[in-house]
Amino acid sequence: MKKTFVSNEPKISIKYDGTGDLLIFLHGIGGNKDNWDLNFPILSKNFLCVAWDTRGYGESEDYKGELLFDDVINDLLSIYKYFDKNKAHIIGLSMGGQIACLFYEKHPEKVKSMVLCDTHFGLGNLEKDEIDKFINSRKKPLLEGLQPKDIALPVTKSLVGNLKNEAAIEELVSSMSKLHKESYLKTIDASMSTFHDHIFPKINVPTLILVGEKDTLTPPSMAFEIHKLIKNSKFSIIQEAGHLINIENPKAFNYRILQFLKEFN
Repeated sequence: MKKTFVSNEPKISIKYDGTGDLLIFLHGIGGNKDNWDLNFPILSKNFLCVAWDTRGYGESEDYKGELLFDDVINDLLSIYKYFDKNKAHIIGLSMGGQIACLFYEKHPEKVKSMVLCDTHFGLGNLEKDEIDKFINSRKKPLLEGLQPKDIALPVTKSLVGNLKNEAAIEELVSSMSKLHKESYLKTIDASMSTFHDHIFPKINVPTLILVGEKDTLTPPSMAFEIHKLIKNSKFSIIQEAGHLINIENPKAFNYRILQFLKEFN
């Protein structure tokens, strides 16, 4: 697996492996590019897999001012430019699914297919108690002086489907502990105020909706509503997984992805 930077201001860190059609992985609001390490070995046998750290995440640089998703979309374009590709399959988890939809709205000609994993309608569209729970568990403690590592374990336990899955919990705690506090706070604000539900009916590429059976943040019922809005989309539930399906049940996740993408090989 190789690593490099794309774009200039800020520098965006990516890791990549494999050959073939470009397959881009977009992590969630508490993640980074390493979240896909259990998926690369299988999927890179058939695709040029690329995972990034969103601006202000992981090894990507922080930035001045508020987070604008238009800037994130331009960052994503830099991956296409680096690999000299005109189209890509995009896999987005949670916020990554939001970014995938926003990117599709601006550049539908660059998207060959999409996989929307544990995706929401926009965090601001959650039920009020879920919004309050999200803010109180993530943003409020940080504003009161705590660091991401201080909230990593309780947030992780609220997201995983099986608390006995120690490997997944360890990976997610490590992921959240690496968050850049200020960038994370700005990303929460942007994600809470950016809506993309109007895009679902416009999507006209092969799309797979994946969700964990035990996801309480973006439950199967929500995923099914998204599925109904996207014409000709496919819908599948990953067993024994919560919100981070690719980490909690990578074997099932990789199988579903390959089954979906096999028509492109």
